Amino acid sequence: MKTTPIERAKSWALDPYFEQSEREEILDLIDSGNTQEITERFHKDLEFGTGGIRSIIAFGPNRINKYTIRKATQALALEIKKLGATNPKMAISYDSRRFSLEFAKECAGVLAANGIKALIFDTLNPVPLLSFALRYYKAQGGIMITASHNPPAYNGFKAYWDDGAQVTPPQDKNIIENYQAIIDFSQILYMDFNEGLEKGLIEWIGQEVEDSYFATIKNYFINPKLCQERGAELKIVYTPIHGTGLKPCTRILDEMGLANYQVVKEQANPDPNFSTVKSPNPEDPTAMALAVDLMKRSSADIAFGTDPDTDRLGVAILDGDKIFYPNGNQIGLLMLHYILNNTEMPKNPYMVKTIVTSNLLQTVAEKYGVKVFNTLTGFKWIARKMRSIEDSGKDLDFIFGTEESFGYLSHPEVRDKDGVASLGLMAELTLWYKTQGLNLIQALDKIYDEFGFSHESLFSIDYFGKEGAEKIALIMEMFRNNAKTIFSGLESMEDYQIGEKVDANGGKSTLDLPKSNVLGLKFSGGDALFLRPSGTEPKIKFYIMIQENEGTLTEKKQRAMEKTDSMVALIKEMVEKA
Repeated sequence: MKTTPIERAKSWALDPYFEQSEREEILDLIDSGNTQEITERFHKDLEFGTGGIRSIIAFGPNRINKYTIRKATQALALEIKKLGATNPKMAISYDSRRFSLEFAKECAGVLAANGIKALIFDTLNPVPLLSFALRYYKAQGGIMITASHNPPAYNGFKAYWDDGAQVTPPQDKNIIENYQAIIDFSQILYMDFNEGLEKGLIEWIGQEVEDSYFATIKNYFINPKLCQERGAELKIVYTPIHGTGLKPCTRILDEMGLANYQVVKEQANPDPNFSTVKSPNPEDPTAMALAVDLMKRSSADIAFGTDPDTDRLGVAILDGDKIFYPNGNQIGLLMLHYILNNTEMPKNPYMVKTIVTSNLLQTVAEKYGVKVFNTLTGFKWIARKMRSIEDSGKDLDFIFGTEESFGYLSHPEVRDKDGVASLGLMAELTLWYKTQGLNLIQALDKIYDEFGFSHESLFSIDYFGKEGAEKIALIMEMFRNNAKTIFSGLESMEDYQIGEKVDANGGKSTLDLPKSNVLGLKFSGGDALFLRPSGTEPKIKFYIMIQENEGTLTEKKQRAMEKTDSMVALIKEMVEKA
């Protein structure tokens, strides 16, 4: 018989497994009559998604706390133990959020009790350092304690596999099954952290991994001589937005010779409350406001921002009296074009991007003889493609990976978004263009002049609850069944839910990607529209890509904006009818 939230809350309040103070908190909550809070915390178990768990920090089964962190770790440990590795080990890192270190220690205690050596960073470190550490130690897996750029009330747990990438099928599905099978906390093995240290089952990771990371990625600097000789000419502003980025990001600038930088003092140090921003997301111009203000006051060339776990990179530059915030597609385009123009290509180069990332990157890459692979949305799929190519033994060399949501990878030494190396690359290319008398807006326009103008627009519609989920299902069904009558010029429809592409004449072909509830519509002239419901909340995203190749650049931009506005209006009209 299913228990009510209040019954479950009382059960937790009386369970001696939990600490007395936590149990008293729940009893006080019950006495207060706050049924809404009790329901939110106790109406269900926190769900392990395809990458881990994430929620508000609080006591209860539907919140992030040391008990749900232990549960997630046990589920991952069970999958790691299936590998049958001799002396298995895992690496753990954590960001600047509330309880991140404490949760990391909880992970270590569970791993140690399961006979898996836990290697835990002795200070907070970003995602790229964790990914590198897994490969450095040849570890079987890893854990990152972070909630990325969620509000400060949140924290989370991200699971990594032995290649340094986030888990993908079949491991993610197996871990979810393990997690769901844990119905009592007594099923979780646990060892006190200090006991694990004494027994050698837990070890601190010191400076050697960071030093090795920087020594390794130095090999991927493209114009080190230019940076050393003229680096002082580039004035940089940087903000870690209260996260993990200060030490690694300033170190990469120093080592490259790009030391003419200022750090936003108000956001320099780790702050679990992210006191100066509403959301610590460098994609959002409001999170970059202090950096932009300092850039204006100091007449700097560029401002960079990284999120709390330093896997995403945001950029802002001065454009006269205005501020230009390149989007993720434009940043990726600048990086790719710079790499192609300033690097001697290997014999068989390849790059990877997600299906919702601008097709202009593919156009540019193929012009330079680079093979392009497209993946589902999420950087883990880019990393998975890299692994599958390596495992296949194909003679291909990785040069770049990118997704439109401000994630980039310019080297193969880690297998997740690398905000540290990306900052170094963007700083270097900004300097290079400055020595050519160009800023990044002018650099983009040069690319558009040569390859055509591409405009991308992303908007989402939020719904609520069960009714919202049903509405989204109706929207997807309507576009699947009626796209040809809704849109003119439709050339093909790609339904990733069934793995099938249908062209305008009814011809069918198979899509070589994992199944996912995503719909792609391709139009004449290179335009595209992708529809993707969120997997965790009642939200649907629409990715619009408009390509213009004829006329002056001004004319291309004008037509692209008009076509975007028309498509947005049509989508909203059809959504209302669903």
